[in-house]
Amino acid sequence: MRAITVPTPGDAHVLTLAELPEPVPGDREVLIRVAAAGLNGADLSQRRGYYPSPPGAAEWPGLEVSGEVAAVGGSVTEWSIGDRVCALLPGGGYAELATADAGLVLPVPPGIDLIEAAGLPEVVATVWSNVFLNAGLLPGERLLIHGGSSGIGSMAIQLGAVFGATVLATAGTAEKVQFSRELGADVAIDYNTQDFVEIVRDATDGHGADVVLDIVGGDYIARDLDALAIGGRIMSIANRSNRPSTLDVNLLMHKRARLWGTTLRARPLAERVAIIASVREHVWPHLAAGRVHPVIDSVYPFEDATQAHLRMESSHHLGKILLQVS
Repeated sequence: MRAITVPTPGDAHVLTLAELPEPVPGDREVLIRVAAAGLNGADLSQRRGYYPSPPGAAEWPGLEVSGEVAAVGGSVTEWSIGDRVCALLPGGGYAELATADAGLVLPVPPGIDLIEAAGLPEVVATVWSNVFLNAGLLPGERLLIHGGSSGIGSMAIQLGAVFGATVLATAGTAEKVQFSRELGADVAIDYNTQDFVEIVRDATDGHGADVVLDIVGGDYIARDLDALAIGGRIMSIANRSNRPSTLDVNLLMHKRARLWGTTLRARPLAERVAIIASVREHVWPHLAAGRVHPVIDSVYPFEDATQAHLRMESSHHLGKILLQVS
């Protein structure tokens, strides 16, 4: 099979199309003939040499795919050859074939295109596990999302709105601010021209944000705490600033707040399977009903993975970037 590999860490031009042996599904795995793979920030970090695949996973990038089941392991009963699926992977999605644990596979929701479905598993699982399962966002609470126009941000806005939260989102241009509003943000903030701490305080009558989903890190963490409500929760899921964070612990205690750092693919398999099961129960009905949808910026041919990575690094994208494999 063909796969996009990283022979040596570096910029987007190190991505290399290579011929590799076809993977064989394990006893509790399915083999997926990949239609499309989603790009994520973790792929860029892996390509640069900072975020390798966990032990036992494929060494090339790709955390989510869509496609059709091509084979199943001996103990798999819930999936059959020909099923249209999307799946969460620990790596290896940039390929014509990929294996996934059966518990990390989801049916393509009715009304969702097979290619677009590749943009669902990673972002939905990330948002659902952090904002709802860990932070426990409740209807009527205030949710602050950084990077509202990103793949994760675009899904977080939609899920926050559909589950009854007041949604505030930051973005870096007027176009992205408007895009965030159109997705359902009650308040959209241009972080280049506005102070999100002041806007959050004003928009919530001084209450602050009950939950913050932070993909920036660095000095944003201290500002998140300034914008946080009493009893608030900060979910830190990336550090794109590549800078350390400093925090006023006295303020953290005063606000009885929680700062929670997480990643997804490093979690034990049982935890990821439980997250996917919860996603299927609580989020998939909203996708099927059209209340939530994947937001796709662009679809690149599999062979143009370098251009897709450059598009993501430009920060000009609105929503998910996909690689169409077949």
